[in-house]
Amino acid sequence: DEYKTIRHNSQPSGASLGEANVQLNPFTLYDASVNVSYTLDLFGRTRRDLEALQAQVDYRRFQLEGARITLASNIVTAALQEASLRAQMQATREIVAIQEEQFALIERQFELGGVARTDVLAQRASLAQSRAALPPLEKRLAQNRHLLAVLAGRFPGDASDLPEFRLEDFRLPEDLPVSLPSSLARQRPDVRSAEELLHAASARVGVATADLYPQITLTARYGTEAARAGDLFGPGSAVWGIGAGLLQPILHGGALEANRRAEVAGFDQAAAQYRETVLQAFRDVADVLRALEFDAVTVKAQRDAETAAGDTLEITRKQVRFGATSYLSLLNAQRQYHLARILLVQAQAGRFADTAALFQALGGGWWNGSPGDGTTKTSRNDENSHAGVSPR
Repeated sequence: DEYKTIRHNSQPSGASLGEANVQLNPFTLYDASVNVSYTLDLFGRTRRDLEALQAQVDYRRFQLEGARITLASNIVTAALQEASLRAQMQATREIVAIQEEQFALIERQFELGGVARTDVLAQRASLAQSRAALPPLEKRLAQNRHLLAVLAGRFPGDASDLPEFRLEDFRLPEDLPVSLPSSLARQRPDVRSAEELLHAASARVGVATADLYPQITLTARYGTEAARAGDLFGPGSAVWGIGAGLLQPILHGGALEANRRAEVAGFDQAAAQYRETVLQAFRDVADVLRALEFDAVTVKAQRDAETAAGDTLEITRKQVRFGATSYLSLLNAQRQYHLARILLVQAQAGRFADTAALFQALGGGWWNGSPGDGTTKTSRNDENSHAGVSPR
């Protein structure tokens, strides 16, 4: 709608008044009127165009949500990696302390002639190997701290300001699912964004189809006109008009039809990408659920192995002290206990990491049957499955 006041400086031709050779003096025409124009959306072009634009808005919103969930998952994974490294370093230091104590005992026995020098050298080599395992872990820990700082939006030099993470600080959810309804996978941002791309492609097909048909425009005008500004709203100055326009594509019908075929092909491509995204989502969820199932078994087995290795080491140490077994048995027990401790730590960290992966695979967690915050709100067309959208 438009309201305008216009001053026209005009010099009409005498021919417009029926007198071809008459020259009229210029005059000023004052105009105050309201013009209204309305295009009838008989074939849904405007509606489908708005629908496509709204789908693009929702697509970007789900992309933002996906980035937020990915960032959160990466931070959790980095924190778990730090906790795992710290636990491995702690286990290695405990092994080093045990080996140092045993090395001191072996040296005393060697001085008293109770053991051979080869036993002392073997214990010293084993102790050196355990100590050599610490620097690589410390390097990885420093690098992981730098990664955490960057993920938190800080410089690597500010990593010291971040909290330190340890495995005992983490807790698993009370109930880990072994199966989930397939509808939960639909809340993933990548599935929702692919769905919106399919929706936008369907709407563009509707726009291209509407372009093949005529466009009807209705116009109306009401106002006043006068030769003097003082007479603008006086009697006899009112003017009005109504009209209708029809725009029919004639000479470029082939181009419009080709454009529609291109949009239909784009819809088919978006549909294929949507199906691929959905299948990948179900695969991710299935993989993580199966991984969690085996993680629980692995952690239990590694804990039993660590307990057995610790008991074996303690018994072997006592036997060596009293000369009841060979020193090679002690070295083997130490290696087995060290390996069992490291594998247990890695199994525990892996179970935590797979739990975080389940959170990401479901687009925010299995406890959210339907997204509840503003960033994951169900879109306006959730009740219409895009699997049933047809552009034809």
